[in-house]
Amino acid sequence: MGPIPIVGSFMDKGSIQKKIADLEQEMLSPTFWNNPKEAQNKYKELEELKVMLEGGSKYDSGGAIVNMFAGVGGDDAEDFVRMLLEMYSKYCVSKNWKMLILDENQNPNGGYRSITLELTGKNIYKTLKLESGVHRLVRNSPFNSSGKRQTSFAMVEVMPIIAIDDFVIPESDLEIEFTKAGGPGGQNVNKRETAVRITHRETGISVCASVERTQHANKLKAMEIIQGKLFRLKKEQEQKNSDGFAISKVQDIAWGNQIRSYVLNPYKMVKDHRSNYESSQPEKVLNGEIDDLIASVQQLDLNNV
Repeated sequence: MGPIPIVGSFMDKGSIQKKIADLEQEMLSPTFWNNPKEAQNKYKELEELKVMLEGGSKYDSGGAIVNMFAGVGGDDAEDFVRMLLEMYSKYCVSKNWKMLILDENQNPNGGYRSITLELTGKNIYKTLKLESGVHRLVRNSPFNSSGKRQTSFAMVEVMPIIAIDDFVIPESDLEIEFTKAGGPGGQNVNKRETAVRITHRETGISVCASVERTQHANKLKAMEIIQGKLFRLKKEQEQKNSDGFAISKVQDIAWGNQIRSYVLNPYKMVKDHRSNYESSQPEKVLNGEIDDLIASVQQLDLNNV
């Protein structure tokens, strides 16, 4: 698969520098402020370009879309997604962030095959973007009678919330379906009937949104998610041959690909395999106390994602 052509607004360093110089030159004109609205927009663009040049993402200060889905491990993996959902939910509460479930596929045991969240607040993407990757759980399984130790895996994807006007995805590049969402009926019937699935033809990336009560609103939410996924894919392509940290496009949510392990048996430990940070209190971590883990990875100068 070649480079994604639609995300052209993400410029290289040389292009950013040229654009900054052009805007600064334009601002020297005595007529620059004759159109205050246009001038304000250009000034805002200049500030964003300067942030990008310094290596921070223009989306760092905003919200995020978090997608989690089960990998190898059957019921244990789907229950692990539930545990991660609870961990991030409690972390959101501690940060006064708001969380909205955009789509979910829950199993009869209370676990999740997949779940998509929208988090809104300040600096969410900057804080959570390095949570993206395969997470591994080791514990005595509650799903077999002998309680044997089970290893299971889940994938976490963190994408920025990108304004639709930031770049345009031609509708001809998308396959849009109106589907029925999973889950109970009753008061949720309207939501189930208006679920929207969007697939990007070139990459095969597919997303679904079912939280809203109209097809149009769910379509906008699905577009928000797919834009975030394409943004991350673009960043992966840019970093593919770099010497620094790169987010791999993991094919298998299984052993050997994990960024973090949560071990509850035969000993207790949480370890981030990138920073080598360890905690002997996995219960606290799974209860939402993840600031130290996040900080350990951010200190590795990995914020070029």
